[in-house]
Amino acid sequence: MTKSVKKILLVVGFVLLGYGIYTLIAPEASVSIGDLSLEAQDNTNSYITIALGLAALVISFLGGKK
Repeated sequence: MTKSVKKILLVVGFVLLGYGIYTLIAPEASVSIGDLSLEAQDNTNSYITIALGLAALVISFLGGKK
């Protein structure tokens, strides 16, 4: 694996990991009526994004040398 491919995988891994953590933390929808506040989240896509980011990071670190 060339150095440029490793660098691209490293950057993509960090971007996917950061975006996955952001979508995991940030609420998708919120409604507030007076003192009542409701928030809804669907985190299934963020777990997949985090897993893909971790996989890209692992591949970039463990990729074979040429």
